[in-house]
Amino acid sequence: MGIILAIFVFSAIIIIHELGHFLLAKANKIRVDEFSLGLGPTLFGKQIGETKFSLKLLPFGGACMMGEDDVEDMSEGSFNSKSVWARISVIVAGPVFNLVLGWIFCVIMTVWVGYIAPVVTGVEPGYSAEEQGMQEGDVITKIDGKRIHLWDEISLKNLTNVNSKPMEITYLRDGKETTIIVEPRQLENDLFPRMGISGPSERTRTGIISSLQYGAYTVKYWIDYTFESLKMLVTGQAGIKDLSGPVGIVNVVDDVYQNSIQYGIKNLILNMMNFCILITANLGILNLLPIPALDGGRLVFLILEAIRGKRISPEKEGMVHFAGFVALMVLMVIVMYNDIMKIL
Repeated sequence: MGIILAIFVFSAIIIIHELGHFLLAKANKIRVDEFSLGLGPTLFGKQIGETKFSLKLLPFGGACMMGEDDVEDMSEGSFNSKSVWARISVIVAGPVFNLVLGWIFCVIMTVWVGYIAPVVTGVEPGYSAEEQGMQEGDVITKIDGKRIHLWDEISLKNLTNVNSKPMEITYLRDGKETTIIVEPRQLENDLFPRMGISGPSERTRTGIISSLQYGAYTVKYWIDYTFESLKMLVTGQAGIKDLSGPVGIVNVVDDVYQNSIQYGIKNLILNMMNFCILITANLGILNLLPIPALDGGRLVFLILEAIRGKRISPEKEGMVHFAGFVALMVLMVIVMYNDIMKIL
């Protein structure tokens, strides 16, 4: 069941990503040669107008082929014949559509079950929060000057504070804001240093208008989560073995299914939506990073073109993207090997 759900999740997310490229290409009157779901040999294809819509053998991946690599094609309707800003909009659209999809899921979840407010429901003895005078009912509004809207943001901040640095906490009590310095501590039986506060066990329900707002806060949380994960990877706090590819994600989806279905279909849907938000936010952010062969890598060359007023040498750009593609393939093989070894 995990494989079926994983294929469905990946397919939906990839279709939305490629649909972003497709719709902006059409809006800019750019010719799309093929819109495909999956990779490898074509299982089924149908020509509709100038575009061939295809279903490929391998269920992961997809493409919106616009001839962007054919730099010599300047014919009417070709990708490279359009202005640099038109091309930028087409490249950016895929990741943006992923983030919009994540926001839609977040809004649905907020309307359905609410959100976890940043309200302190318990203060534990022996920790810095108690010593600094925090009490049950305090609403945390800022951490280190950063505005807080969800309890998950507090948990992420505490979890990623690997050096247990003191944190500036601003909380609201009886209409008055107070700022204190809290030092995380790791007491006996603690897995990591903690501030010594606990949050609500129940979610706060809200109306549709507020759900749009809190849906955006939730997407922002997942974006922050993605950047914090990348930061840990770059600084060596996490390694390649902590990454997961398609094989690992299928295994995670199966675990989510097995652990959720026993509590009912509602619980399963909510957990799968939460997982989809994580994946689509990751895909959106990673594709905007300046990595060759990805949307962000192409975006760098287009921005440089906009600044310089002329294009970068196609040969040089092609070499950079090819090198990036090879590096990504090597990384995928390593990640897939690690995923398989974890399962065995």
